[in-house]
Amino acid sequence: MRRVLTCLVVAFFAVAPTSSLFAQAQAIGIITGSLSGSGGPMAGVAVQVVNASGAIVGSTVTTATGSFSVTGLTAGTFTVQAVGTTGAVISTSTATLAAGAMTATVSMSATAAAVAGAAAGAAAGTAAGAGAGAAAGAGAAAAGAAVGTGLSTAAVLGGVAAAAAAVGTAAVVATQDNASPSR
Repeated sequence: MRRVLTCLVVAFFAVAPTSSLFAQAQAIGIITGSLSGSGGPMAGVAVQVVNASGAIVGSTVTTATGSFSVTGLTAGTFTVQAVGTTGAVISTSTATLAAGAMTATVSMSATAAAVAGAAAGAAAGTAAGAGAGAAAGAGAAAAGAAVGTGLSTAAVLGGVAAAAAAVGTAAVVATQDNASPSR
């Protein structure tokens, strides 16, 4: 009887730490994905994983094939965002990690307008200072994102105006379909 009790106690302590380690291993999540634009895969773009509180909990850079992987995440719902060189978000997606399903895959696509807006912000940053350029890029990217999602013309014009104001210039927008002098 004493031997059986001893064997049970030894077995309990032998299994208990293993199950604890197994549970900890399952708590580490991974989000993988890819980023593409109008020209195909986008290499060298920063990708950030943001938790529900708005804190960046992981980041990486896309590979030559546009793929990325962020590890060390806990369970939760995350916003995955691709960030241009000016700091403007050019694409977003959502991923959820839950106990038993700690792997998620996302596919993100950056519109040509969002990428152009981020590039315009970089050019404005060279001419007007880095802070204004980043703000211009964010405004122009917002305008590009508005075009890609079918928002109103007013929303697009608001983004263009914000970008122009950030670099200290005025935005001129034609109200005719074709405002060219050759008309």
